Amino acid sequence: MPPDPFFAGPGLDRADHLRADPVAILALLCDGEARELVWDNGAPAIDEQGKLRWGPIVGDPPLFLGFDGPSPRFSSLPDGNAPIDARAHFQLLSQLDAAEAPTFAAALSLANWHRRHGYCSVCGTVTDPNRGGWSRKCGNCGAEHYPRVDPVVIMLAEHDGRLLLGRQPHYPPGRYSALAGFVEPGESIEDAVAREIKEEAGIAVVNVTYLCSQPWPFPSSLMVGAHAEALDDSLTIDTNELDDARWFSREEVVAALDGGPAASFQAPPHSAIARTLLERWVDGLK
Repeated sequence: MPPDPFFAGPGLDRADHLRADPVAILALLCDGEARELVWDNGAPAIDEQGKLRWGPIVGDPPLFLGFDGPSPRFSSLPDGNAPIDARAHFQLLSQLDAAEAPTFAAALSLANWHRRHGYCSVCGTVTDPNRGGWSRKCGNCGAEHYPRVDPVVIMLAEHDGRLLLGRQPHYPPGRYSALAGFVEPGESIEDAVAREIKEEAGIAVVNVTYLCSQPWPFPSSLMVGAHAEALDDSLTIDTNELDDARWFSREEVVAALDGGPAASFQAPPHSAIARTLLERWVDGLK
């Protein structure tokens, strides 16, 4: 069976029961086993083995990430205000140990949220980290704000044994991937899948089924993988969204995943849930 999507997994013990106890968190900072995440160029730093780098506690880091065994893990907020762009860091992801990916995703998403949400959305006052960094509290109106996660559907549409894949303008030459789009307010996952495929490729689908999900920390999305059956294969491509979209046979998908010279397209990277969806489809796991 193909592995779970990159970034998926338990990661650290998040110890939610301690977040509302600032005295306990302060005591953990003095624990001899406590470690602080090292940041490099706005992203969690990794060593030559792809492991996250941790150092001694410096000052009073505002983010309590949880426990790695008996060791409390904390993080400061990296310098800079711009969220990290996934396209600029795929090389970093290719070096990251898969077991470290859940903690990388949690730390980066949380840091990105703090950098983007420093003001109260109720009264506009500057807010302060709260609950070990898992919320922000407004000292003026008392509103408490929690990290947001944006749901994104990413889906395979199938017709007569072939898959619909598309390419966006920023993709490397030859790459095709699953279609995707944000879930809109008042919309179910199934409805979002059908709407996005209709908007981007002009086809109607039925029998939408959930496959798997992936946290995506650029800046903080939840990718919801799905499969749908297309009612026909006649495409009307929205060129504002896609450069191209095509139907690919199982043999073409297998060749792309193998990455050999016979491949008719370049498959998504291992860090992308789209690759997991293709691997599961090839293995008949829908």
